[in-house]
Amino acid sequence: MIDITLLGTSALVPLPDRALTAVALTCAGHSILFDCGEGTQAAARKAGVSLMKADLIALTHYHGDHIFGMPGLLQTMCCLGRTETLYITGPAGLKEELSPILKLAGWTSYEIVLLPFPVDGLRLETLAKGWPPEAKLTAFSTEHRVPSQGYCFTLDRAGKFMPEKAKALGVPTNQWGLLQKGQSVQVGEAVIRPDQVLGEPRKGLKFVFTGDTAACPALTCAAADADLLISEATYGENEQGALAVDHGHMNFAQAAETAAKANVKELWLAHYSQMIEDPQEYLPNATAIFSNAICGQDGMGTTLQFEKDR
Repeated sequence: MIDITLLGTSALVPLPDRALTAVALTCAGHSILFDCGEGTQAAARKAGVSLMKADLIALTHYHGDHIFGMPGLLQTMCCLGRTETLYITGPAGLKEELSPILKLAGWTSYEIVLLPFPVDGLRLETLAKGWPPEAKLTAFSTEHRVPSQGYCFTLDRAGKFMPEKAKALGVPTNQWGLLQKGQSVQVGEAVIRPDQVLGEPRKGLKFVFTGDTAACPALTCAAADADLLISEATYGENEQGALAVDHGHMNFAQAAETAAKANVKELWLAHYSQMIEDPQEYLPNATAIFSNAICGQDGMGTTLQFEKDR
C-alpha cells in the first residue's frame, strides 16, 4: 500500500492555512518528498508525517515556492541526527540551481547526493534497503516557464502465487517467498522461475504528481489509469483558461479535463493562487467535467491499496 499526504496547497505565497507545495509519499516505511515549499516542516508535523524517513526529495522545478523549504529541512535532519544518505533529484540544472540551497543548509551529518533523474526511471530499492523491488519512480516533462517535470510512482503487483504448482515442481516451502518476490530458485538440477508458479500480473498502484504545468499530452499519458492524480489548479474561473496557459499553469476545468482524458480514479486539485480564498467555490467547474475531483487541503491524506483478489 501507499500513503499519500498533501502537505502544501498554496502557489507563490504561503497563507495561514496553506503552506507552499509539498507532497509526501510513504511505502514500506520509506518516503519520497515531492517538492519542498516554505512551510513544509510545519505542515508535516501537523499532519503527523515524519520527513526523516525521506530517502529522496523529488523536485518538479526550481521556482522558490517549490524549494525554499529545503535549507531548513536539511538542517533539521542534521540536528535530529540523520546519518542515512539523502538523494535529491529534479529536471535539468539540478546542480547549478541547488548550489545556493545547499550552501544555506551548511554542513550536514549525512551525505547529500544530487541525482540526475535516470531516463528509464528509478527503482527505489537502489537508494535504500526496504523499498519493495516493484516500487519505481518515473519522470515526465511538463510545460512551464522553466524546465519542469512531474512524477509517476508505481507499485507493480506480481501474479497470485499458486502453491500447488510449487509443490508439483518440488520447491521447498522455505523457498516459496523467493519466488513470490520474483527470484528464481534452484531445485536439484532444475531452475524454477517465478512465472512457473505465479498467475498473470495483477493490477498494481499508480500515483501521479504534476508540479506546475499547463495541460499537455505528456501529463495525460503519464497519468493514464492512475489511482490518484494530484494536479496543479492555480486558477479557479473557467474564463482564466488562457491566462493559465500563458503562465504555464491550469485552471480547475483544465485539470479536470486532463483527469477525464487520463481516466484516473481520483483527482486532487492543489497549487491555488492566493486570489482563491475558498477553493470549494470553484469546485463545480471541475466536477462538471470530472465528477471525482476534490479540492485538496493541507494535511489531507489517503492510503492506496491493492484491489482484493476475486
